[in-house]
This record gives sequence, structure tokens and C-alpha cells, in this order.
Amino acid sequence: MTITKSSLIQILTLSILCFAISPSIDFNYPTVFNFGDSNSDTGELVAGLGVRLDPPYGQTYFEIPSGRFCDGRLIVDFLMDAMDLPFLNAYLDSIGAPSFRKGCNFAAAASKILPATADSISPFSIGVQVDQFLRFKSRVLELQAEGKKYAEYIPAKDYFGKALYMFDIGQNDLAGGFYSKTFDQIVAQIPTILAEFEAAIKTLHDQEARNFWIHNTGPLGCLAQNVAKFGTDPSKLDEQGCVSGHNEAAKLFNLQLHALCKKLQGQYTDSHITYVDIFTIKYNLIANYSRYGFDQPIMACCGYGGPPLNYDSRIACGKTKDLNGTTVTAKACSDSSEYVNWDGIHYTEAANQYVASQILTGKYSDPPFSDKMPFLLSLKF
Repeated sequence: MTITKSSLIQILTLSILCFAISPSIDFNYPTVFNFGDSNSDTGELVAGLGVRLDPPYGQTYFEIPSGRFCDGRLIVDFLMDAMDLPFLNAYLDSIGAPSFRKGCNFAAAASKILPATADSISPFSIGVQVDQFLRFKSRVLELQAEGKKYAEYIPAKDYFGKALYMFDIGQNDLAGGFYSKTFDQIVAQIPTILAEFEAAIKTLHDQEARNFWIHNTGPLGCLAQNVAKFGTDPSKLDEQGCVSGHNEAAKLFNLQLHALCKKLQGQYTDSHITYVDIFTIKYNLIANYSRYGFDQPIMACCGYGGPPLNYDSRIACGKTKDLNGTTVTAKACSDSSEYVNWDGIHYTEAANQYVASQILTGKYSDPPFSDKMPFLLSLKF
């Protein structure tokens, strides 16, 4: 029997709702601050650098490009929706008088944990994002001193200590490294990368942050971009068609990130630090894609070149370009919900929806929280 995605989500929702009868702690955060890369960027890079995203980006949900590197919503959007909070506005997107009362998103596509270099696409490393937060908080406190006229646009003073601080970053530190470094060199750099991440957490903790939600990095060896570049030798691929070296680096990174989170849990006894195993969720989706109603686990929905990857590094999704004397356009597939991968690098809304539903079961987190999330009753997807 074939299980459709709509049926699957209904089953997941019903099973998750059963957790509501369990004892629970307060998980109703008044606001959320997010730090990361394109996995959770809701418009930062587009606003900050003027990067242009053309249709079909955004077509599934927003109907126009929304600043997200996706056909629709991201994992962070589904998580915000589950907490009954509005989607996060990007810190640098000032058009339309955005409200930051319920949160602010500092995540920017192509960002790394390590400081940017001259050839970096994004200057917004984790350190810069944290500096932006410090400026944000300082300015909020200044505006609050002027009275209540900005109340609907900025967080209350006590929100900073009650907020949820979310992180999804590190993928670009690893993936970018493979273009110039050996596997051993990349692995050797992981402690340095995580020392930078730990410094960011400490800075935020010093600024009243007490609730941390930390995603590990996903199976980057399963992205069409990396398979196209580094997977031409079949011996370098695993049984799912993913680049083994990339995924091994991600696993080693995650192992050390998990150890860091355990250390921080012991160090910051006044805080809640949750480590979320995104790698296992995403790799399970790719390995068992048909079970969850998908047809294509690796091939990009929006791209050029056709099967098996439909990805060509010379032409990005939505762009038209002359290749070898022929004008071609990287177009979207007819139904993105059949694909895990959107543009060779990022996931489709349908895949993000599945990942979010698995995160919300609580079983992929340390500590697990399946009995501690009363907001699941408002699950909307």
C-alpha cells in the first residue's frame, strides 16, 4: 500500500497529539532568536547583500520568492508555526515595518561558524550574527526607554531571558572545505570550528540566554551539488548514492558537537540546552523516501541536466544562461512534493515539513522532550 504525504502527516499528527496527556513543562517561549545558514535563512542574505532569488523560489507557499532558498517553507517556519508564533523576520530586512516582538532571524545563507575570508560568499559568520544580536538587544533596550510607542515591534525586556535561541549552522564549514582540503584536514579543523561555536554560546549566555536549541548538521554527502562534484567515482558513494566522505565528516562533526552540548549542559546548569539530531532524520528520509511518499531522494526538482541529478553548477535554479551556444533555463519540476531536494543544495518544503514533524516527536533530541511540549496541540501542518 502506498502512503501519501498527506496521510503520513495525519498519522504523525495523531500520534504526536497523544503526548498531550503526559506531564509537561512550560515550552511556550515568548520569542525566538535564530542563528544559522540557508537551512533557516528567511531573507537575511537577500536583504544584506542584494542577492536575487527569482521564481520558482517561493512558489509552493508564498507564491513569490520570499528570501528563502526553497520552494516554500523551511524547517524553522514549521517549528515557529507549531509554537503558535509568527514566521521570523530577517534582521536586515527593513522593508514593510517588520515586527520583531516575537523574534528575529540572524541566519544568512552560505554562512559558516568560522569567520569569513576574502572568498566567502557570506560575511555573516556565527560571530557576526551574535554581534548583530548584541546590537539588536542594545537598540531594543534604548527604544523601550522611550516608552511604549514601539511595543508592538520589539521584544519586552524580560523576553531575552525567556527566549528560545536556535542554531542550525556548520554545514558550510564542512562542505566548503572539500573544495580545497583533504578529508583529514577537514576533520582536524572541527575542534577549531566548535571552539568558535562555543564562544558564541558563551557570549549569548552572558547576555541572559538560557534556552538553547542546537541542530547538528545533515548528510551533506546526499546533496546533488556534492554528488555531482565529488561522486563521479562510484566507489566514493554509499548504498544510497551519497558521497561517503562528506557524510563521514558530518558524523564526526556531529559527534564532537554532541559532546560539546553535553559539556555545556553540565557547565550552564541554569540553562536548557537541547541537541537535535538532524542528520539521522534527514538520512532516514533519503534512505526510505518512498515510504514517506517521495519519488526522488537526491535529484533536484529545480535545475538543469535531467536525471540522475538534474544539477549543473553552471546554472542556478530559476536562471537562464547560454551554455555551449544554447540558451537554457533551470526550471522547476511539475510537483516539488515528490522531491526531497529542491535546487541541488536545499530541501523542498515537503521535505522540510517531514523533518520538522520528526523533530517535534522529541525522540531525536538530547535530552528527549516528547512529554514536555504542550504546544504540540496547536500543530498545524
